[in-house]
Amino acid sequence: MYRFLPVITIIFLFAIPTIAQQARNGNNTVTYRNPVIAGDFADPSVIRVGDTYYAVGTSSEWGPAYPIYTSKDLVNWDYVGPVFNELPAWTMGSYWAPELFYRNGTYYVYYTARRKSDKRSFIGVASTRDLRKGFTDRGLLLEWTTEAIDAFIVEDAGKLFITWKAYGLDKGKDIEILGAELSNDGLKVVGKEFSLLKADRQNWEAGGAEGQAIFKRGAYYYMTYSGNSCCGAQCNYQVGLARAKKLQGPWEKYAGNPVLVGDDTWKCPGHGTVVTTPDNRFFYLHHAYNGTDFTFTGRQGVLSEIVWDEKTQWPVFRYGLTTPAQAESPTGQSQKKAPDIAIDFSKKAAEMPWVWDVSLPKPTFDSKDGQLQLTNTTSNGIGSFLGMVIKKGTFTFTAAIDPSATVLQSLALYGDAGNALGIGVRKGQVELWQVKDGTRSVLASQPIPDNAAPVNLQIKSQFGQFYEFGWQTGDGKVQLMNDNWLNGSFLPRWDRAPRVGVCVSGEGRSAIRSMAITYR
Repeated sequence: MYRFLPVITIIFLFAIPTIAQQARNGNNTVTYRNPVIAGDFADPSVIRVGDTYYAVGTSSEWGPAYPIYTSKDLVNWDYVGPVFNELPAWTMGSYWAPELFYRNGTYYVYYTARRKSDKRSFIGVASTRDLRKGFTDRGLLLEWTTEAIDAFIVEDAGKLFITWKAYGLDKGKDIEILGAELSNDGLKVVGKEFSLLKADRQNWEAGGAEGQAIFKRGAYYYMTYSGNSCCGAQCNYQVGLARAKKLQGPWEKYAGNPVLVGDDTWKCPGHGTVVTTPDNRFFYLHHAYNGTDFTFTGRQGVLSEIVWDEKTQWPVFRYGLTTPAQAESPTGQSQKKAPDIAIDFSKKAAEMPWVWDVSLPKPTFDSKDGQLQLTNTTSNGIGSFLGMVIKKGTFTFTAAIDPSATVLQSLALYGDAGNALGIGVRKGQVELWQVKDGTRSVLASQPIPDNAAPVNLQIKSQFGQFYEFGWQTGDGKVQLMNDNWLNGSFLPRWDRAPRVGVCVSGEGRSAIRSMAITYR
């Protein structure tokens, strides 16, 4: 058995009394806890339109591309839908770093994706008048040597400019953040490129500079940017500041960089954007890894407030050098607990934020006749997968399934088309299976009565890494398939985290009556 040690949370504060001190002083401060957007939501971009905030994030190798959330208070976020229900024709994956922008009644998203023809990552653009209805792709906007990623849009004196990270894959060239003017409609690059800043390979930026966000206050443009390694177990991401009186520079880096670093509570913070509230407070929505679940739940959406040193005119993070575990709510609104999910497919339920592997055909599925019916359209060892973002690494996932003789219906942890771990049922049998590096193996199997229906399958997870699999019929005792917790650390998780969901293999479709996920 594994022994799990309690996590001790430390809150670092800067320039204000601690929350505990405020309470003792009679200040009934309403607080929130990070994350504000739980689960894998890297590279978030946030804008405010009137009194409403919108955020969009990386989806990496998952479709539909780029999830959108909305909020009235920056701490309670609701899923809206994706930027793209159908993937842009020129793209094949690596759906990274979308950047939201709003102008004259139109929403734009400037997104990074890998091009089919040469597998290089460049920047596209899409637009809509109503982001709840999705975006219309306007195609490839910017290709630059071997890589152009991390777009950020700035409006300066009525003109639009795009900035981006360049030379990330160019041998012999230092990584550089460049800019260029856009056409008035935001759909074409019309100006010559100019340099904003270069990564200094002799200091904390040794791994590069990227994820820039630019905002203005007083006489200066300010930039947050991120450096070092963004992703995976060896990440050391950090955030720096720079400023300039003109967008074209010269840009001055802050002497105290880095200004945001990781700790045991939130690791490897970076790549976000700054938004102002109606009362002119500044908040940085960015990503970081949870110190407990780490890479197994991905880079989550966290919120850090920026305040100002009026003497130097440099911004500082209100809670010090690390992402706050707990902080003052931007609007005084309390934070709601992220809901568990319970779905009875015999009843009309809210639209589910399903995700799937973009390297495979889009799954064919429907909710009818009291069942989730997912059809297998693949020939690999996993089958067709329909999943959900894992919000927290410790959870229980269950589903009630009517077995079939021709289809293996499974609950699974899915990394990619060659790596997954699951428990499946067919008539007369339950099996625990694994696909690792493309090779499928059955780890255990148990017989069940041929007339058993439904069969309740179960996955229990600890920290998104260790898994226990079981099943039951009726009100019977849960039968475990593994005596010891299985380690799922082989599942890919560099720029993304595994998803949990259902999959079918064989000839036919699933018959899933209900499912539920409960977080602890």
